Amino acid sequence: MLPWSAELAGRLDEHVIDSALLRGNPLGDPHERPVLVYVPPGYDDEPERRYPSVYVILGFTGHVGVWKHQNAFRPTFPQAADRVFAGGAAPPAILVFVDAWTALGGSQFVDSPGTGRYHSYLCDEVVPWVDARYRTLDAPEHRAISGKSSGGYGAMITPMLRPDLFGALATHAGDALFEYCYLPEFPQAVRHLREYGGDIARWRDDFRSRPAFTKPADMVLLEMYAMAACYSAAEDGTPELPFDPVTGILRRDVWARWLAWDPVRMVDAEPRYAEAMRSQRAIWIDGGTRDEFNLDVGAEAFHRTLLGAGVAPEKIHFELFDAGHGGIDYRYPQAVAWLCGRIAP
Repeated sequence: MLPWSAELAGRLDEHVIDSALLRGNPLGDPHERPVLVYVPPGYDDEPERRYPSVYVILGFTGHVGVWKHQNAFRPTFPQAADRVFAGGAAPPAILVFVDAWTALGGSQFVDSPGTGRYHSYLCDEVVPWVDARYRTLDAPEHRAISGKSSGGYGAMITPMLRPDLFGALATHAGDALFEYCYLPEFPQAVRHLREYGGDIARWRDDFRSRPAFTKPADMVLLEMYAMAACYSAAEDGTPELPFDPVTGILRRDVWARWLAWDPVRMVDAEPRYAEAMRSQRAIWIDGGTRDEFNLDVGAEAFHRTLLGAGVAPEKIHFELFDAGHGGIDYRYPQAVAWLCGRIAP
């Protein structure tokens, strides 16, 4: 393949959505958001045909421009998916690439006073916008959501919260079992915060005053600040850390707010979330066995919790494979093909 271009058998449309829900968000981020919509080969030739849809969401620090970035040795996700559909390896579908980036690197696809209404934006604005402009099959049994890392997290929780919209999901190394994926970074954050007198807001001011990621503390503290803004922001939007920034002692009330958003605990604790998972037509779960954030352990826990909640085993594809957290993008079109085979009419 050439590293600078590739012809698609289908078509990738670029749009901008003017979001009422993101207007005036706490971080001052743009309320006009790009969205990419891929239509499969033959879409324009059969004007009466309607298609299932898969919504693709991004990991932490990701934005939709990532999907157009051409690697010298691997196709982009739209290119790889296009090959799947053009080769007949899956029933044709519409793919929707959603942007939920924030000035903190991400939104976790939740509504929060610290970041904005990104869950509502996805569900109440993007989905109806797409359905109004493209020939989708407007029903949860024909609509899926897929993502990796923080996007995998969003793919797990969104169908729990809105089973009326999403009836299938794929999560690649999604954030789950928070005591293993987040808590190990708490002592690292405490060490880094010594330079800032234990004040993470001082770190953020410093981070914004210079080229990003020029200090060892940056990625750990950015993620910590962002997750606190998503999971445990005060009513005024101030992120509240789940640990004392000087001693590292857990603030159990704040940590409990994080744990309430853990997909494993959500299924286990709330009958409505378990029922939402039982209603799914297809659930793909995977991760690398060397994942640096222990998300393979979270994937196993999520899988077992779903089975314990009564999700039929035949609805689930679960797989762990030899890899770390990165370099697993080749898995995305595999999951899309599997999902499309189950959400197609």
